[in-house]
Order: sequence, then C-alpha cells, then structure tokens
Amino acid sequence: MSVPRDFHTTDRTGWIRLARHFSNLISPPTLFAALGLVLAIYERPGIPGLAWGVAHGLVVSLLPILFVLWLLRTGRIAELHMTNQRERNLPYLVTISCAFGFLIINRLFNGPDLLACLAAINGTTVILIALINFFWLISIHATAAMAATAIVAAVFGTPAGLVTFPLVLGIAAARIYLQRHTPAQVLAGIILGVVVVWVATLFGCFVVG
Repeated sequence: MSVPRDFHTTDRTGWIRLARHFSNLISPPTLFAALGLVLAIYERPGIPGLAWGVAHGLVVSLLPILFVLWLLRTGRIAELHMTNQRERNLPYLVTISCAFGFLIINRLFNGPDLLACLAAINGTTVILIALINFFWLISIHATAAMAATAIVAAVFGTPAGLVTFPLVLGIAAARIYLQRHTPAQVLAGIILGVVVVWVATLFGCFVVG
C-alpha cells in the first residue's frame, strides 16, 4: 500500500483536499448518527423519536469521535485516519462498547426497534472489521456507506436506496483516490456492508410493515 496522498498537510490541496473533506463528512460515525436520527423519527414521530435519535448519535457516534480526538491530541495516534492499523485497536474497542451499551439502554427503556437494530449492526460490523484488519485492511468507510444504503432500501424501499447509492460510489472513489485503500479493499467493504444488513433482516431487523 502506497503512502496516502493526503498524509502530509502540504498535500491537502485541490482535489485531494476535496476528497479528504468528503471522506471526513461521510465518515461512519456521522453517517450512522444521521441515519439513526431519521430512523428514530420515522418509528417514533415527534419529540420521542428526536430524543432517541439524539441519544443514539451522542452515545454511538459522538463518544467514539471524541475519544479519537483525545488520542490525537495526546499523541497516542499519529493522524486522524490511523494509517497504522495497530492504532485502531482502542478506538474499535470504544466504538463496540458504545454501540452495545446503547443497545442495552435501548432495550431497557423500550427504545425504537430500528435503533436497536442499527446499534447491533454497528457493533457487530466493527467487530468483524477489527478481526479482518489483523490480516488485511478493509474499508470501514465503504462498509458503513453500503450498510446505510442497504438499510435505507430495506426500510424506505428500493427507490430510496438508489437515491443514496451515489454516496457509496463517491466514498469509494474518494478512498481509492486518496490511496487510503485499494479497489479490492473498498469492494470488500461494500460486500461486507450488504451482507451484514442482509443477515440482520433474517433476524427481523429493518423489516417494516
């Protein structure tokens, strides 16, 4: 794997800067926070859904982000994207703990079923990616984008999934262009995203109506 194009601050200009910002914007935490808010309000319209969606975003997305920023600020990781795979172990552990922690809270307080499924998928997917990354670097960005699109299609219908699918193509192109991943690593992430959502539907998740 070559050195990523945006590894050095002086290289973050033009298309590289645009691809980097897009990659950060459509990162797994922000993507799942937004999706969680939509799903919560869809299942529990009004204030209850909004409250659950915000709670999901705070626990499952914001806490892991703050932890990574703390690692970066204290010099425990070299850069935000953690090119060194060994630096990802603690963030993975925190992300998994937050996802399943929220799942427990959701079940204890009768939260939205769609959010419970989303948290379960989040935690399970990160476990799988962490295991894979011991041997090979798979794209978590591509996995999250494809999983989110598959969930949208399952809950709101195939046309809605087709509307969000360009995000998958965009994030895949950005990760390859930045040389953060090879095409094979991105493709593997896309396949994993589809598989985890498909398996979740077999257990009754995201099956509406």
